[in-house]
Amino acid sequence: MDIDLARTFLEIARGGSFVAAAERLHVTQTTVTARVHNLEAQLGCRLFLRSRSGARLTAEGERFLGYANQLVQTWEAARRDLPLPAGYREVLNIGGEVSLSNPLMLNWTVRLRERMPALALHAEIGNGEHLQQQLEHGLLDAALVYRPDYWPGMQVEQLLEEKLIMVRSAEWPEPYIYIDWGPEFRRQHDAALPDKTHAATSFNLGPLALQHLLQCGGSGYFRTRVVHSYLAAGVLQRVERAPEFIYPTYLVYSREKDSPTLQRALAVLREVVADDIDWSQRWDYET
Repeated sequence: MDIDLARTFLEIARGGSFVAAAERLHVTQTTVTARVHNLEAQLGCRLFLRSRSGARLTAEGERFLGYANQLVQTWEAARRDLPLPAGYREVLNIGGEVSLSNPLMLNWTVRLRERMPALALHAEIGNGEHLQQQLEHGLLDAALVYRPDYWPGMQVEQLLEEKLIMVRSAEWPEPYIYIDWGPEFRRQHDAALPDKTHAATSFNLGPLALQHLLQCGGSGYFRTRVVHSYLAAGVLQRVERAPEFIYPTYLVYSREKDSPTLQRALAVLREVVADDIDWSQRWDYET
């Protein structure tokens, strides 16, 4: 199928208008209409209902939306990966959640460059849901996530066992800062600490929350590996008798994408995990 047909369909769906789609695609409205008719003829169904106010998806159009997105994403991935740069024999596409980007993803990519110099590498940082969609669509070879979604053909391996613990600034222990570590944490946190469910300050990104706490004071839940050096230096203190929450990291990949190259890359990842690395991502707290 002509990929321009899928792109045109998506532009109309996003903007709700054939005219707006034509403007964004830099083609005539006649071209947009012709592409839609071509696509509808190939699929054997009507995709849009047109009116004076614009265009809206039919039930069949709604069902095709996911397929169209996948078609365009797959095509873009193929254009990105092919042809391989001169001197490279294979490509690896890996992903990781934002708070794992430094140091785990960073150290993995550095080690891969050292150990597998003929490997072309693409690394993507995003939320777990997006990364696992990319895996399912075949656009990523492996990803590091906190909460894996299980589906047929998916390989899941717990890579790290970690806890979320409550710490506070040694100088300014208030106020309590809520960090959103996901649905499971929210459920457990609200049940264990109902008096802290409505914090005046909240973040959905742990590294940002930590830097805020270090500069402004307060307390909150953070990953043990990240706050270890701060605790050792006396910058932060552990809150006694505060509940702890399990927060493991998982490696996920599709068994269909398995290969000797991927297994070698995963072996490199396990070496990185075994190293005693600094997870704090700290700024210079001694100045």
